[in-house]
Amino acid sequence: SLLILIPFFLVVIQPDLGTSLSILLLGIIIMFLSGVKIWKFMLGIIISLISLPFLWNSIKPYQQKRVLSFLNPESDPLGQGYQLIQSKIALGSGGLTGKGFLQGTQSYLEYLPEKQTDFIFTLIGEEFGFLGTIFILMLFIILILICYFVSIKSYSIFGRIVSLGVATNLFLYVIFNISMVTGLMPVVGIPLPLISYGGTAMLSIMLSFGLLLNADIHYNVKKIDR
Repeated sequence: SLLILIPFFLVVIQPDLGTSLSILLLGIIIMFLSGVKIWKFMLGIIISLISLPFLWNSIKPYQQKRVLSFLNPESDPLGQGYQLIQSKIALGSGGLTGKGFLQGTQSYLEYLPEKQTDFIFTLIGEEFGFLGTIFILMLFIILILICYFVSIKSYSIFGRIVSLGVATNLFLYVIFNISMVTGLMPVVGIPLPLISYGGTAMLSIMLSFGLLLNADIHYNVKKIDR
């Protein structure tokens, strides 16, 4: 638990609530996959629900505004809700096949700011439409399935957990980012892995793929003889 809570609190005080929550959720899922008893998770959920009012008051005012603008983005269409509203417009305007490469009006006329970072999925949806977004999702699904395949064939428990952890981490990145740009969850700083601009997320994802390849190479190693 300390191995999860220490990086969680270090990221919280940055402050980066979105990344810290993804670290916490990833740690909880790995603990579940490792066989931690269910009652401990139930206890954690009850404590979290009781602590919600205190947690709400402890987060930054701009983070509270993000949650409120998620619930009703039209309440501040030129402020906190602007990015989300423009993201929905851009995604919807792409239609089935999109407007074409570099032809997105919402994106390139600067109606959607910072589209190259966390909102890159919106840019793809506007330029390549529904078919383009489905193609991107299929690529991520293939990567996640490869992780599960490595986990299934691994004889080592550690290799299985590492492979499942890599798959879960990739899944959380994708689902958080796409939910954010489509208005299904508040706007948080979660990039779309391997596509969004920025090197930190790509470096962490590639390091995790390195661990996955190591588990794949040594899939038949059960233990080290001493």
